[in-house]
Amino acid sequence: MQNSSFEVINLSSEAATTESYDNHPIARVNDHEVRISTMTEAYHWHCHPDSDETFLALQGGLFIDFDDRTVELLPGHMITVNRGVRHRTRPITERSVNLTFERAGARSEMLP
Repeated sequence: MQNSSFEVINLSSEAATTESYDNHPIARVNDHEVRISTMTEAYHWHCHPDSDETFLALQGGLFIDFDDRTVELLPGHMITVNRGVRHRTRPITERSVNLTFERAGARSEMLP
């Protein structure tokens, strides 16, 4: 991730991966980080005890599982998961690309 005020970020290039899961920062906004996530399989259950996390689905869509329900996030849709809420993400289709917005340095706690 470069730190230029005028850097144009190519999301297609940032999402180009053959890994089953890739999540890396692409920009900073004040004290928050914008990350791009590409996945072909479910991510494990976790929470962020010190930051909310906002998801914006770009391609393929995303299921976000919570303890009591599952939310379907289609491309162009966005949702915020409050800090401390146990959740996991998984692609709706074969491959999912989404942006996440969270406080820079936010902790992730892996949960059963």
